Amino acid sequence: MKKILLSLLLVLPLSIFAQKRDSVYIKSPIFEMAYSEILEQPRWVKYTVQCAQNSVSRKGLDFYKEKEYYTSDNGDYVSNEWDKGHMAPAAAFGCDINLLKQTFTYLNSALQHQSLNRGPWKELEEYERNLRQKSDDIYVYIRIDFNPPLKKVSGGATIPTGFYKTIQSKKLNINECYYFYNVAPKSTKLSDFICK
Repeated sequence: MKKILLSLLLVLPLSIFAQKRDSVYIKSPIFEMAYSEILEQPRWVKYTVQCAQNSVSRKGLDFYKEKEYYTSDNGDYVSNEWDKGHMAPAAAFGCDINLLKQTFTYLNSALQHQSLNRGPWKELEEYERNLRQKSDDIYVYIRIDFNPPLKKVSGGATIPTGFYKTIQSKKLNINECYYFYNVAPKSTKLSDFICK
């Protein structure tokens, strides 16, 4: 009986710490977010665009895992159509090497269709930086959409259905919403992605 009790006391803490959390609030120096360890993807991300010009090189930077969180990793993005889509974009923090490095955490990475990430999503990020040239209060909120049936990559991370992105600025009187399905886009015009 004592052996069984001792075994339970040793195993129980391990099983408690091994449980994945569905929504973990995280606040870093560059963004706020809720991250799902179950989905291995962010649920939402908020940030303020810091840089109008991307002046620091990304050369040599790669995504890294955080010890405290169960996230996606490089295996989720190998040999498939999914990019490591920055939610808080590297270029929005690309005027300072320390800020830039912080965007490369897997917490800030979502499985994003490569044509979307390199197409209209990238254009919208450029638009945010253009707005930053006019005002320092460019606030961005992204909500990552997961609709059933949920699909996963072979590495175990869940593929988002789509992405809502809201851009706000009181000084510029802007409050815009965009929605992108997580597929190869049929259009490159940002106006085609405005939320109804």
